[in-house]
Amino acid sequence: MRKAIRGLLSLAVLIGTVGAGSATAGAATAAEPRTKDIKDRILAIPGMSLIEEKPVDGYRYFVLNYTQPIDHRHPEKGKFQQRLTLLHKSVDRPTVFFTSGYNVSTTPTRSEPTKIIDGNQVSLEYRYFTPSRPQPADWKKLDIRQAATDQHRIFTALHAIYGKNWIATGGSKGGMTATYYRRFFPKDMNGTVAYVAPNDVRNDEDSAYDRFFKTVGTAQCRADLAAVEREALVRRDEMVKRFQKWADKEKQTFTRVGNADRAYEVMVTDLVFGFWQYQPAETACAKVPKPTVSTDELWKWMDEVGGFASYTDQGMESYTPYYYQAGTQLGEPGYQYPNVADLLKYPGINNSRSFVPKDIPMTFDKRAMPDVDRWVRHHANRMMFVNGQYDPWSSEHFRLGKGARNSYVFTVPGGNHGSNIAKLKDADRTKATAELLAWAGVQTPGGKPTAQAPYDKKLDRQEIRRMPLLRP
Repeated sequence: MRKAIRGLLSLAVLIGTVGAGSATAGAATAAEPRTKDIKDRILAIPGMSLIEEKPVDGYRYFVLNYTQPIDHRHPEKGKFQQRLTLLHKSVDRPTVFFTSGYNVSTTPTRSEPTKIIDGNQVSLEYRYFTPSRPQPADWKKLDIRQAATDQHRIFTALHAIYGKNWIATGGSKGGMTATYYRRFFPKDMNGTVAYVAPNDVRNDEDSAYDRFFKTVGTAQCRADLAAVEREALVRRDEMVKRFQKWADKEKQTFTRVGNADRAYEVMVTDLVFGFWQYQPAETACAKVPKPTVSTDELWKWMDEVGGFASYTDQGMESYTPYYYQAGTQLGEPGYQYPNVADLLKYPGINNSRSFVPKDIPMTFDKRAMPDVDRWVRHHANRMMFVNGQYDPWSSEHFRLGKGARNSYVFTVPGGNHGSNIAKLKDADRTKATAELLAWAGVQTPGGKPTAQAPYDKKLDRQEIRRMPLLRP
């Protein structure tokens, strides 16, 4: 997650009403005969409704709404509709519970674990990302415990139909979400695969990022990036005028950050992070422009790496829930900018408080991430973390302690924020695949650990969410 990508409810046990409601839903569904059409069985779950069904070769694909309490501790205080999708293969196959940690895509796709285990996939939209936002929105109810309980209720409701093993997964903020879910409901899932998931245990101690930027890639690539980042601020006046002119033409505004000049400075200080997060280092380093490049070329490169549109009110709007969580529980990178420090006009502006409307209060909970970190270190079981060597977010990643069992941390050599199992070294890829299949309860012909579903160019295209503003 990038800063932008940058916030626990108290750890008190939820009152029993939620569990009772889920059990009732599961019991009602379990009574439905297996011969009934799968759509009818799903819609028999209390609170589940159909938005649409889309055709997908080899599957049934449903876009659904599920009624959730705004506050799981006080379910009587209001409900909201949470959007999810279900890629149905068979009730006799295992199921992957996927979340990006943001909006849910209504375009049918398979996550890597879904392809490997050849299973069903439930994909959930994170609460407060529209349209899954209560109205009016009480932002205090947006936290990792409430979100984990959203997942728990959906799992409980659907498990009566999909009774085989379940695997939680997600990338970046989705990987964090899958991890938090296991922390609060450790018995729901049979395994977890968390990709490039940051773990900001102490939000005020981010020296790991500074060490990362001093050593990542080659010295020449680092020097080239530092030079062009500095040149971008040397040309501030010219570039800000262009930024403002572009914004006026596109009807974009800068109310949250303050003005185009402030937004531009945030963007420049994000460039090195965004470069290593998304660009393929083996080819992108050679394309870093020299300080003598034309303004047109500088603009083009900056837009490709950072995306000017992401630094406007309109570009930030849909990610407000992320920024809120970063500033209240998740934490965010606070790395240094030594090569441009003398050119900054607004030091300290690049943080989540700048990206959330001022009328939404934010108070940081220092207990949230240390609690999750302790649980992972001492209680993780059947959990897998896949990181990228060149991904800035992997600077602060989840680690395993002596109490962890049957759990692993893998790193993709030279990998960025798109790192996955397929990109691991041969031995690690074989081990990760074998463990995932075992967790899912899948027997492989001849014992060879390989993906059980053939590649599908429509379903298996890897989605890398390009999220500047330090969003994971």
